[in-house]
Amino acid sequence: MKAVKLNLIGRPITKKNSQRIVLTKNNKRFIIQSKQYLDYENNCLWQLKAQYKDETIKSKLNLKAYYYMPDRRIPDLINLLQSTCDILEKARIIENDKNIISFDGSKIMGINKENPRTEIIIEGLGGDEK
Repeated sequence: MKAVKLNLIGRPITKKNSQRIVLTKNNKRFIIQSKQYLDYENNCLWQLKAQYKDETIKSKLNLKAYYYMPDRRIPDLINLLQSTCDILEKARIIENDKNIISFDGSKIMGINKENPRTEIIIEGLGGDEK
């Protein structure tokens, strides 16, 4: 598998820091994602659909993600990676985020006010494909 390069334009958002509590009809509480995160996720899914036309990646892989933030509010890298993995799985670019066995090279690159984004590189590491 050759490396797949993808770009997600917009402020990278974490799922963990973007949650809200809602009540059911029976007054039970549960946590759902914020509207801000759901909008970000939906926007990313459209961007990925336009960029990636190949089959779902089923092999073991390394994922590198470079995050460019619009300001000094920088979340934890691990939370950004989790959101990115979930979005890639939801977009059916990767079969399952458990197939990511390495995040070697991922980092928060710093601030870019004019062009906040996430640059993603997916590299196959071999292994059995299903």
